[in-house]
Amino acid sequence: MRLKSAIWVSAFLRRCMVEGIFGAVVRKGAEEAGAVFVIVNHLDGTCHLFGPAAGPSHDDAGERRWNIELRPPAGPGEVMALLERRKRADPDLWIVEVEDRAGTAGLAGSA
Repeated sequence: MRLKSAIWVSAFLRRCMVEGIFGAVVRKGAEEAGAVFVIVNHLDGTCHLFGPAAGPSHDDAGERRWNIELRPPAGPGEVMALLERRKRADPDLWIVEVEDRAGTAGLAGSA
């Protein structure tokens, strides 16, 4: 069973909070099926940006699949510029930002 975007975002942020990772919704999208983009801010001027994977959005186990849109040394300006372009194409998208100095907040993706 696939979770609605709003429920997935809420669960992801709760999991981050339990792990001591601060996170927040930067932009709220469509409750049921809005695309979710996750900015992982490393707090050193670099970020990862994860977006929905091409093709099926979920794997066989029902987990979301991710594509690494940008990786360090991408900075916050580059990330926001890319997201502005994505918002023009899809006004229903979600943007979530988490602060994780050591990793990718548990997300993995393909480049």
